[in-house]
Amino acid sequence: MRSHPVRRRTVLGAAAAGALVATATGTAGAAGFGWSDDGANYVLDTGAGLVFKVSKTTGDLTSLVYKGREYEGYGGKHSHVESGLGASTVTLRQVGATILVTVVHGTLRHYYAARSGLNNVYLWTDKADTSFTATRFIARLKPGVFPNEGPDSWVEGADTVIEAGDVWRRADGQTRSKHYSGVRVIDYDHIGYTTGTVGLWMVRSNHEKASGGPFYRSLLRHSNELGVGLYEILHYNQSQTEAMRFGLQGPYLLAFTDGGAPDPALSAGRHDTRWVDPLGIPNWVGAAGRGRVAGVGLRNMDPAHPYTIGFANADAQYWTRATAGTGAYSCAGMLPGTYTLTVYKGELAVHTATVTVTAGAATALHTITLTGDPSTAPAVWRLGDWDGTPAGFKNAQLMTYAHPADVRAAGWTGNVVVDGANPSAAVPCYLWKDVNDGFLVYFRLTAAQAAAAHTLRIGVTTAFLNGRPQVTVNDTWVSAIPSPPTQPATRSLTNGSYRGNNHTFTYSVPASAWRTDPAQYNVLRLNIVSGSTGTGFLSPGTALDCVDLLV
Repeated sequence: MRSHPVRRRTVLGAAAAGALVATATGTAGAAGFGWSDDGANYVLDTGAGLVFKVSKTTGDLTSLVYKGREYEGYGGKHSHVESGLGASTVTLRQVGATILVTVVHGTLRHYYAARSGLNNVYLWTDKADTSFTATRFIARLKPGVFPNEGPDSWVEGADTVIEAGDVWRRADGQTRSKHYSGVRVIDYDHIGYTTGTVGLWMVRSNHEKASGGPFYRSLLRHSNELGVGLYEILHYNQSQTEAMRFGLQGPYLLAFTDGGAPDPALSAGRHDTRWVDPLGIPNWVGAAGRGRVAGVGLRNMDPAHPYTIGFANADAQYWTRATAGTGAYSCAGMLPGTYTLTVYKGELAVHTATVTVTAGAATALHTITLTGDPSTAPAVWRLGDWDGTPAGFKNAQLMTYAHPADVRAAGWTGNVVVDGANPSAAVPCYLWKDVNDGFLVYFRLTAAQAAAAHTLRIGVTTAFLNGRPQVTVNDTWVSAIPSPPTQPATRSLTNGSYRGNNHTFTYSVPASAWRTDPAQYNVLRLNIVSGSTGTGFLSPGTALDCVDLLV
């Protein structure tokens, strides 16, 4: 399919900009650009094919007409912040070639903007406190316009609910859910649908006021025979590892195209936002009020893994990819402040430091020597790799876009022999108390190895209901029950995300636990323990990162 750029027309320059408070109508720029008041809504016309409406009483986006066709609304609901704000104060003003609608509901402020000649709806959300428990915008689109396909689609009239009202099984045994978009925040700039001739996309913001970090997975879109949803999720409790952040977030966009992907220049981090500066949006910080961090590189990188540099404090979060080979990195557009800098190998934190960002300046960092990679410790054997993910284990890839009960999943039971072919592939990525408890690992030790005590390490990425591993060696030595680490309190192993708080359990196994005959297998049993109960795939469980026995 050939990609088409977003249709553009000339926009008035800054010299022509001037504030105009709405009274009846206003026009500027491209032919047809302007706004009107139909009594119930402000009607904004980009002059390039897109006309959208904002309710004057609720601030809902009530209409999206592109080239004469209506796309907005399903199930009697419109597009809005959260699940709809209800009664709100809604005002409009025009600044040159931009029309801005402001929605105020309690301490929350939300904004829509139209720019002359551009078929985009620009949005911002400014959340000041916890009066709303989540932060999202959902665009609700009419059914039958875009294809109902993908792991985040289902047919309510034919599919069967198998969990929590939001996981569905199709007749062929495959599973579907709004949770199964299967993409981390760092991996996408936009999400949406195309017919081949018309595309509608949610172009995400930089997520500086979001929570969960670069590897967070959340709702991105869904579709069924009743309609389509596109999301910008800034805070969502599902599998969440961080506290909510507050402040102005945006712009994020609803972008129409002629079927292709949206213009890359609209994407987070590449969007030229100088046009926003004159709009007078409270808490907006333009480029001049932001700083940058640049690092020379990373030493002791594992070339088999990508590296990410994250920055986070209570007010903002950012991330950037390190260059392969050198580890050089640069992160621009950051709010001033002091941040925790975290270097991730894959998704595993292997170094932390602090860095201060100053407005209008670049903070330069010398080469960072990585010393926190657990893979550098010599091991008798190792299953998986220390990268903060279940990658390499059985069913790991499938679990980002399917339920564990999916017909495509390999059997969750079965054991592993370490000296067999590709033993990691036989290890289930998840262990549950009610599904595959008592998983066995068979391995041999030389006489010298069996004569010594060893440390066993089990790395996990998340857990459900405080599930954690207790180990038994040769049915004679049993470890203490470890304390549970802090993990998300919601469903995790069934909603398309293995991401929680990476944690390593260590067990000191005495020499007396080993079998001294090198021809005999030692047997390690992993049991999931918890003070909570559940059944099946909703019983206490955990996701594995790596299991190894150190020399």
